[in-house]
Amino acid sequence: MLSVLDLFRIGIGPSSSHTVGPMRIGRRFLSSLKRQGCLERTAHIQVELQGSLALTGAGHATPKAVVLGLLGLKPETLNPETADAAVAAVYTQKRLAMCDGVEIAFDPETDIIFAYDEIPDLHPNGMRMKAYDANGDRLTERTYYSTGGGFIASRRQLERPVKNDMIRVGKPVPYPFGSAQDVLDTCKAENMAIHDLIYANEDVRRPRVSTDQALDKIAAVMMACIDRGLEQDGILPGALKVKRRAPALWAKLSANPQSNEQEQLFDWLNVYAMAVNEENAAGGQVVTAPTNGAAGILPAVIRHYCKRDEADAATIRKFLLTAGGIGMLYKQRASISGAEMGCQGEVGVACSMAAGGLAAVWGGTPLQVACAAEIGMEHNLGLTCDPVGGLVQIPCIERNAIGAVKAVNAARLALHRDEQTQVSLDQVIETMRQTGLDMSSKYKETSQGGLAVNVVEC
Repeated sequence: MLSVLDLFRIGIGPSSSHTVGPMRIGRRFLSSLKRQGCLERTAHIQVELQGSLALTGAGHATPKAVVLGLLGLKPETLNPETADAAVAAVYTQKRLAMCDGVEIAFDPETDIIFAYDEIPDLHPNGMRMKAYDANGDRLTERTYYSTGGGFIASRRQLERPVKNDMIRVGKPVPYPFGSAQDVLDTCKAENMAIHDLIYANEDVRRPRVSTDQALDKIAAVMMACIDRGLEQDGILPGALKVKRRAPALWAKLSANPQSNEQEQLFDWLNVYAMAVNEENAAGGQVVTAPTNGAAGILPAVIRHYCKRDEADAATIRKFLLTAGGIGMLYKQRASISGAEMGCQGEVGVACSMAAGGLAAVWGGTPLQVACAAEIGMEHNLGLTCDPVGGLVQIPCIERNAIGAVKAVNAARLALHRDEQTQVSLDQVIETMRQTGLDMSSKYKETSQGGLAVNVVEC
């Protein structure tokens, strides 16, 4: 079973699949070279970006991520400002300082190749890494895939046959599940809530206090991202010249917080979600929830409904554990990659996760939580991923604001139901998967269709 902490990765924007994933691939390739005894013999590295990584890589800062990974940096610990300086130095000096004191010539402009016509067969986000010695002889070649949400896999891992619908990784857990129905059946049999089930599985991996500390860290990074986004004004990077809108809206709301609470409900959720995704678009530190492109939805709902004071830590943990459990279902049974599923696999999944988490916080039963998650996805089915200019800005920033509002409404609707719904969470996840497979590649993070071709860059 995946860990709930796998769904919430601390990294930098603008994209978990195009930034966090390639960075981790770069580090894994270095580890592979070292393990094979090839690192000290390496004189040249060539990186080939394939599929969506090539088509939208420039706008998603993928070359920067590749360099950071080959420098040995980790997404969860790097400082965005010093990271920018390190990347700039590589571009200027055309030298790459890898681990163990090994330094090679490396020109990102020529050694990172955008293979626009290379469409990977196993996953749309392919990345081929090659290492050569001083004589130009190839030492090794590896192909990796960035599978969404910062997850990565080698070709061998993706080709490995799956004998059943439950992929078990690591230690056995007391309550393994491969479907939402498994979760509901266990909760009923054991008289437990969904977050308690997830807690029990996490307890196998680490002490409960360590899980709580990790969840608190995730929440703290989410809230810090909101705070930065509410304060940082200006223009976002890229040719679109998109102006940050969250600070102005925040100032307006703060000046008159109770002027029209009914209408302002949407505004509070909007401003928090947009603050996060404007930070993400600027390359700031965010938490995949479950991806960077959908990173604003869960924090917005937490900020408005769960975080009142420090005593709310337990409430936020319940939210994250429940939402993370739902996210695991999507990851295991379908995908959270925009390059595979379109934005229904990112904003749609985040909306579903947030709806379920909030329903749990509001006292919903496991069945009502599953209902909320189902509603959250049902009304995002078919959502395309068509970023204008390959930038995670239009329509991504506003889409997170809309997703947060949808999540809250889905939770409210679910709490008004006590009976089994006509559409189950498992059925809607399978529908999302089938819809993603049927969706044209033009609408799956390639910027070859939709808004990406109908909105003129200026």
